[in-house]
Amino acid sequence: MVLNNIEDLLEKYENGETTLQEEQQLKNYFSTQTVAPHLEHYKSIFSYFLVNQQETYTKTLPLNTKKQFNFKWLSVAAVAVLMVGVYFNWPKADSITDADRLAYNEAKSYLELVSKTFNRGTAQVNYLSVINKAGTQVDYLKEMRNPIGRILNRN
Repeated sequence: MVLNNIEDLLEKYENGETTLQEEQQLKNYFSTQTVAPHLEHYKSIFSYFLVNQQETYTKTLPLNTKKQFNFKWLSVAAVAVLMVGVYFNWPKADSITDADRLAYNEAKSYLELVSKTFNRGTAQVNYLSVINKAGTQVDYLKEMRNPIGRILNRN
């Protein structure tokens, strides 16, 4: 009866269906001296598990601590970045020549001429705002055609 039970447990073990208690029964059976001859090859497997379970690692493990950051190189890099920033943002000496001033004055006079022309054109088209205002007043007359609808929309 016990042998049939062990064979059933071995079949379940090979299929991966055993519980921890059933595996412990198998380990206990194969750790004894009386094992059925046709199950003798399982004895080495389960004895390996028992021995392996009791092994411990006794060597000390060196703990690698985190290296300290070298702040000296960080300060050198910060100074270098600061120097580059100052060099490129340093104000340059004014080097405006007479030709530059002449070109600036010519561009200014042309822009004044364009501005005057636009202002004259705006004054001539000013009457359009009066027409637009009259158009909005005519829209009120369209609402007078349907006074009932106007009253219903307010409610």
